[in-house]
Amino acid sequence: MTSKLKVIFFDVGNTLLFPNRERIHAPLAERGVDVKTDHLCDLERRIKNQFDSLMIADGNHDHGFWRMFYTQLFKEIDLEDSALCDQLVTNIRDSGNWDQIRPGTREKLEDVARSYRIAVISNADGRIDAVLRRCGIHDCFLSITDSGLVGYEKPHPEIFVQALKTLNAAPDESLYVGDVYSVDYLGATGTGMQAVLMDVSGAYKYKGVPRVESLEELQSWLGTHRSQ
Repeated sequence: MTSKLKVIFFDVGNTLLFPNRERIHAPLAERGVDVKTDHLCDLERRIKNQFDSLMIADGNHDHGFWRMFYTQLFKEIDLEDSALCDQLVTNIRDSGNWDQIRPGTREKLEDVARSYRIAVISNADGRIDAVLRRCGIHDCFLSITDSGLVGYEKPHPEIFVQALKTLNAAPDESLYVGDVYSVDYLGATGTGMQAVLMDVSGAYKYKGVPRVESLEELQSWLGTHRSQ
């Protein structure tokens, strides 16, 4: 399937960059609330699948995920504070708080870019370009399509269409790598692109669709499918 693949578009959040939980959850720490990483990972797996079901049913926009996530978290830690919940949702929707990058990310992107043209498509707030620049990987990409600037959020087909136009790329020669099935996988494949889930949390282990858990695994996946 990837034999004629020429272009790879990447999501940013939970694909290339990850949330700065210490900064985002500072309001919780000020209240003396410590939420364990294992709890957050387990919750992410559960909410992703719940969110996908709702998205497929009624097409709610992407930002609804974080409202679901923190509403459920507050239930599970027995915390009732709507203003605090609102603050956490605001914090995590701020692209500037997505600045945690895995070691070797730039090197792996450069390696992928030797064989493919690479670019970004992100549901963000118009500032993802600056965050990628601050994290040292901005110049790896030939184009950066930010929903906050183009006016469409994934899974709306128009954001993918506009991104494809930036590289004059055909959908069937393009791959999208993102982390949410209903938003990224279905959005991309719905426009005729190929897609792979960056499933770091393991939410989609049994979904039966292409998935990887790291850029290293993506490189292996590309190598395997390129030779088929």
